[in-house]
Amino acid sequence: MFPPEATEIAIIGSGTIGLSFASLHLLTHPLCTVSIFDTRPDLSSYVHKYLPGYLGRTADADNIKYLDRLVIATTLKEAVESADIVQEQGPEALEFKLSIWPQIELYAPKTALFWSSTSGIPASKQTARMRDPSRLLVVHPFNPPHIMPVLELVPSPTTSQTVVDQTMSYWRALGRSPVLLRKECTGFVANRLAFALFREACSLVAQGVVSVEDLDELVTTSMGPRWAVAGPFKAYHAGGGEGGLTSFMEKIGGTVQGCWEQAEEDVVAQGIVVGGKWQAKVCKQADEAYGVVDTAERDEKTKRVLRAIGRG
Repeated sequence: MFPPEATEIAIIGSGTIGLSFASLHLLTHPLCTVSIFDTRPDLSSYVHKYLPGYLGRTADADNIKYLDRLVIATTLKEAVESADIVQEQGPEALEFKLSIWPQIELYAPKTALFWSSTSGIPASKQTARMRDPSRLLVVHPFNPPHIMPVLELVPSPTTSQTVVDQTMSYWRALGRSPVLLRKECTGFVANRLAFALFREACSLVAQGVVSVEDLDELVTTSMGPRWAVAGPFKAYHAGGGEGGLTSFMEKIGGTVQGCWEQAEEDVVAQGIVVGGKWQAKVCKQADEAYGVVDTAERDEKTKRVLRAIGRG
């Protein structure tokens, strides 16, 4: 059922992640058919208006070979009843996940893979009402998934190894970079790392140490380029010279510990919690600096970076 064989894919939810995944499947798997289901009443016109933008093509003639493999399903049953893969991108709400998966399980083939694109609700919580919880696997993308190559595969303790293996094979065949997490954790790994940096960024701006724009400049001209080619472990391992990470920690471990301790003190002192007093100040700076961000420009630059490092 995996490339280059024909594959039927049901996309549940037509938001930005749903359309991005739909375009990814259509662009990279020429033998797939994609069905999209959503409860919005204007689904067909909405999808045909916005999906071409994700495909990267504007002329109708360019889109025909992709849109000919697209089905707008009018019911959940129609979307999933012959699917090889069911990929859910619904609201980030546990009750929705708990209600949708038993319905999908009722209509979908017994062999279909079930994937949730949730940003933080683990599979073990989503499967509480399923007959067979071993079928569900979290496949968490980094936005936008039609551009960003990484996918976090996060099984629950009951997820079948066959499901994990088939999912890994599928995404590798499409040229993506699936990473298997060995246990569930809040927010998974990519968001945990990103939000840890974001918390420190908010703290530093709230203290008046640096502005929003200047902090972004520091990130995009220092760790940004470095981490694009070497993650933090490899980068700091290289920083230790012949002694590697061990040497690095021996040399500047005191500074590392000092930063960690000061960061924790500052977070408490500044009240850096979501909805705290700091938030209005930081958000105001971001609004003044950027207004509405041109995501098309962001995505094009991201593509060029990925191509430069051999990932695009």
